[in-house]
Amino acid sequence: MKPQISPMDADSKKTEFKQRVRYWADKLDVKIVWLGVRPMRNKWASCSTAGHLNFSDELPGLKPELWDYVIVHELLHFSVPNHGKLWKSLMRSHLGEYEAHEGELRRIASNQAPQHTRFD
Repeated sequence: MKPQISPMDADSKKTEFKQRVRYWADKLDVKIVWLGVRPMRNKWASCSTAGHLNFSDELPGLKPELWDYVIVHELLHFSVPNHGKLWKSLMRSHLGEYEAHEGELRRIASNQAPQHTRFD
């Protein structure tokens, strides 16, 4: 069963999450045109070449290490549109052994099936 978060705590976590997105965007030199945190059925996040980012409203309830994985994952797609060698190398340079976070998100997604089966 999912723990209940008060609306005030949820707003605070959402604000903290958005600040973390902006931190990484600055660090990775990515210009964000629009940033949203909203219900998403099948993904943790998505991005567009126009600079739009959407993140699942469930992410702020997870631990910050998982935030970083999803945030960096999406932001890198602004310069690397696939999950090839360059993308993997950049993920590793920013987050180290990022695969553990990817695995944890997959386990969380499988426990919440059918939601969040994809990352982008």
